[in-house]
Amino acid sequence: MDLEHHQGGWVIVASFILAVLLALLPLPTWATFWRPDWVAMVLIYWCIALPRRVGVFSGWLSGLMLDALLGTLLGQHALALTLVAFLSGKMHRRLRVYPLRQQVFVVFFLVAIVHLFNALIRHWQGYPPPLHLEFLYPAITSFFLWPWVFTSLRMLRRGLHVR
Repeated sequence: MDLEHHQGGWVIVASFILAVLLALLPLPTWATFWRPDWVAMVLIYWCIALPRRVGVFSGWLSGLMLDALLGTLLGQHALALTLVAFLSGKMHRRLRVYPLRQQVFVVFFLVAIVHLFNALIRHWQGYPPPLHLEFLYPAITSFFLWPWVFTSLRMLRRGLHVR
């Protein structure tokens, strides 16, 4: 393996670990519904930036990690994040050229898919359905935080020459 083409893999792994830690961070009860989907946003960024290194397998692996750490049905987040990684990978050429004000809408849509899927799985498990579309709250906060996440990870990737 040529190190010239594959450097900075630790940065990708560290960003996923930080995203998982932010997903596990305890919040007040009123704020848990509004928690941004850090893992999905990091996954979307790396699928756009480095589609040959981060893709469906990364989505599946990070989803399994979330399932194990959150105690949800094994495969619930894995399947949702795999779908998001697949869609991000398919659209990566278009998403790269979109300005941030257009990317936020795509990120909103992708995060909404994750949380809609999770809400459906929980409903099939016997939990009550979400009230007033509250499964969209994380998509709304991710919508507003995406420019910050995108520029931070891009600066990190460029500064550390991650390829």
